[in-house]
Formats: sequence, structure tokens, C-alpha cells
Amino acid sequence: MVAIALALMSCLNQEATQPNPVTTSAHPSKPAVLRISVQPTQDIAEQEQMIAPLDAHLEKVLGQRVDFLIAKDYKDSVDMLVDGRANAAYIGVVSYFEALERGVKIAPLVAPIDQYTARPWYRSCIIVAANSPIKTLADLKGKRVGFVNRSSTSGYLMPLVALKQMGIDPERDFAQVIFGGTHDQTKELLETNQVDAVATNLASYARWKKLGKLTSQNSRVLWESTPVPHAPVLVSQDLPSETIEKLKEAFLTTPPGIQDLMGAETAGYTLVETDDYNSFRQLRQQLNQAGEGSAQ
Repeated sequence: MVAIALALMSCLNQEATQPNPVTTSAHPSKPAVLRISVQPTQDIAEQEQMIAPLDAHLEKVLGQRVDFLIAKDYKDSVDMLVDGRANAAYIGVVSYFEALERGVKIAPLVAPIDQYTARPWYRSCIIVAANSPIKTLADLKGKRVGFVNRSSTSGYLMPLVALKQMGIDPERDFAQVIFGGTHDQTKELLETNQVDAVATNLASYARWKKLGKLTSQNSRVLWESTPVPHAPVLVSQDLPSETIEKLKEAFLTTPPGIQDLMGAETAGYTLVETDDYNSFRQLRQQLNQAGEGSAQ
């Protein structure tokens, strides 16, 4: 079942909002409902449509109810893990470490395989208008730039690393920095000429071009990153091992055509582990991001 998680939705019934109790037993019990928080990376209506087929597949394999909770923002997707509203999550790498730093016992389970690279990674990028005079990252100085959110891997962290390596500080060197909140909302900043460049990822850019929202005629890629590990599906370590194994089976047997919930075109899922994301922990430490507010 698909739900939109809103902080003030007191009208939700008690069963749907009551946090799952943290189990201290050596043999935790199977939850009545598996609740998976999802970051709002796309238009909510589009994301709900993307979720429905995966939701049905997971419920069939697990033999239990599964609720996907679309968070109101990136921070809320982590809050759900902290306060027990969710016992699994489909969130970006930065948010994964934010959850760990807040004491949540979670581990990466699987990640989507990119349809084009056949690997569990993607690339961050910066997009500008096709006729823009901006030709290099250095040309962004004095310009208006849109990012997704401070907790976004492709929409902030990776571009920030590239800029810092060139001695560019967005807060100091850009005329204006705007955070769109989601990739789609950030894209609209460029479409409406509110900014001169936006940070996102190649998968989202390819999707927009297919939809005719951005085209090769009105936009172009200014910069793209080295490969970035895909956002992992995280599971609470308080879930029974049997549930975790069944969830792993469910994702690994996802039928062709089911979309990745973060917007990428995928060819199924593959197993991942904590070590696959350690390089991002080091990046965040280098940039002194640990403990910052929240946005893939």
C-alpha cells in the first residue's frame, strides 16, 4: 500500500501510525506490516505509480502487507527510521549515514542495477541551458545554482566535492544557491530560469528528456561525476532474520519492467553491504557535513 507521510496527519488511524516497538529479544517477532520509507525524489503522483508494482511484488513474496511511506522531505525519511514509523527504507547514501549517526540500527540490503551500465551505480551531473555561456565548473562563479537538498548524494554531495576540489565554495562564490527539495522541483528551477544550473543525476535527466520536460535542444550536461553507488534499500536490524532474507529474495526476483523508486532505469537488484558505501562516509567527514540538516 502506498501512503504519503505527513507530519501533521493526525487523522491517520492508530494502526497505521503507531511505531513498531523495538524488540530486544534474541528472536524478534515478525511485524504485522513492513513499512518502507521512501524519499520524495520525483513528483508524488508519479512516484506512487512507480511504487505500486513493486509493492504488489513484495507482498506476494513476503506473504504480508507492505506499506511504502513517501516522506514529506529527505529529513522525514530518516525521522521515520528514528521514531519507528518505518522498519526499512529506500533512501540515498547521505541519508543512510545520517540515520546511522542518529543511532538507527540499519544495514544496506540491495541496490538497483543501472540498466545502461549493468552495475549498481549511476552518475551525478550538473545541467545548464543549451545556449548558456557556462562551459566549465569555474564559469559557475557569480551564477545562480540549484541543488536538490543538503542530504542529496547526486543533487548536492557529489557536485559539492567537485566544486571544493576546484576551490569553489557555493555559499561564497555563487550569486545565489537554491534548494529545490526534490529532483523534479530542482529541474523546474532551470526550466523557469530561476537558476543558471542545476545539480541532479544522469538517470533523472534521461527520464526528463523522454518526457519532453528537458531536451537536448534546450539543455546540456555541463559536468558529470565518477560512478556513484546507487541508493540502497536499508533494513532495520531489529527485523527477524527470516523477514530480512525474504525481503532480499523479493528484491532479487523483481520482474523486469518494475521501476526503481528513485527514478533510475534499472535491470533488477543486486546485493550490497556496508563496505560498499564507506567512501561516502569519508567524503562527508572531509566536507564536515556530518550533523548538517537534510537531501539522491
